[in-house]
Amino acid sequence: MIRTPSKPPAWLVAQRWEHVLFAHWPVEPAALAPLLPPPVEPDVRDDNAWVAFVAFVMAGTRASGPPWWPVLPPIPELNLRTYVRIGAVRGVWFISLDAASPFFATIGRALYGLRYRVARMSTRHFEARTEFRSSRPGASFSAVYAPAGPVVGAKPGSLEHFLVERYRLFSERRGRLLTAEVAHEPWPLQPARAELELEGMAPPGLKLRGEPLVHFSRSVTAVISAPSPAGSVAADASPRSGRRRARGLGPRGLGRAGGRARVPADAA
Repeated sequence: MIRTPSKPPAWLVAQRWEHVLFAHWPVEPAALAPLLPPPVEPDVRDDNAWVAFVAFVMAGTRASGPPWWPVLPPIPELNLRTYVRIGAVRGVWFISLDAASPFFATIGRALYGLRYRVARMSTRHFEARTEFRSSRPGASFSAVYAPAGPVVGAKPGSLEHFLVERYRLFSERRGRLLTAEVAHEPWPLQPARAELELEGMAPPGLKLRGEPLVHFSRSVTAVISAPSPAGSVAADASPRSGRRRARGLGPRGLGRAGGRARVPADAA
């Protein structure tokens, strides 16, 4: 039976995402499609699909349960994600996820089918600036970034809104497509300046060329539902999209400002 949710989900996991960097590149939909299992398709805007590296610190993670259940220590995380649809249902697909914690990686793979890998990671904060490092065999990522303007959010209808205001994930576990809802306040986006270095992070055939569109967000608190079969959801295009609330919770020079960053020309 197809259902359309009418309220934020009963949450399974709650966490806060801090010092968030979004670095987005347009890519050819045909290059992205082989990375997705049918019937998942690239969600296209102006003939482009999009991928993003999202770097952040994951803090305050706990599972639904008694208030005395433990809150896990903060860890860095790095996601390579893209934007997809199954029919009319839009969501996020994670191409890869790097985490510093084997525990997080194991739980994410087992519960949600997410493609976690354990990496050596570190973050440092200097006033408004964040330094982020991640490395694993054959791949590395480093970024120095900072906000470069006031909080403006993502206006409905804008490219930024299309990219960041997503409240559903899709994944695949043992050959079955899954989905979960993610609820939080709209992203308090700021334009950012950043310097990025990538090596071996993008999968074969997916080329990241030119300058990415970069944004910063100080933090949001999110709640995530338990996974369910992807076929159990219908289009969620109600006005609550973009207004969901997370309920039940208590030294290198920077690139130029203006929402974009410098990246080596051979990044791929």
